[in-house]
Amino acid sequence: MQIVVQEQPFDVGDRLNQFSASRTDMGAVVSFTGIVRQVDGKLSDMMIEHYPGMTEKALTSIAEDAVSRWSLGDVLVVHRYGLLAPGEVIMMVATMSRHRADAFAAADFLMDYLKSRAPFWKKERTADGNAWVAAKDEDEDALNRWQTP
Repeated sequence: MQIVVQEQPFDVGDRLNQFSASRTDMGAVVSFTGIVRQVDGKLSDMMIEHYPGMTEKALTSIAEDAVSRWSLGDVLVVHRYGLLAPGEVIMMVATMSRHRADAFAAADFLMDYLKSRAPFWKKERTADGNAWVAAKDEDEDALNRWQTP
């Protein structure tokens, strides 16, 4: 399991190649890359904040949850913080399993968690002013589908 929280940009292809190198026992790698999205042509940048230590602990916990739910060979989560411009890579998730179903489900689960519960705070900065990004009902609904009865 690899959990990385960093300020500097990273190369998604390099990270994915390193993640899957030499794993001949795995038949599937699924990845998702998040990119800072332009908002109505007004976004100048986004500031992402986090609490060091707490963030890594929370991401490790959810990655461990994914490993306990699905048969995974490995999990990678890379998330940036600091000032990011539209078009920059903000994060990536990769999962590895013997078969694709587990890799897809685990990656989907991790993304739903990251959108709703990961301890990152995002502030969009525009010419009109600055605003914290609020939680969205659809993100909560997506996360709720993973709750066990």
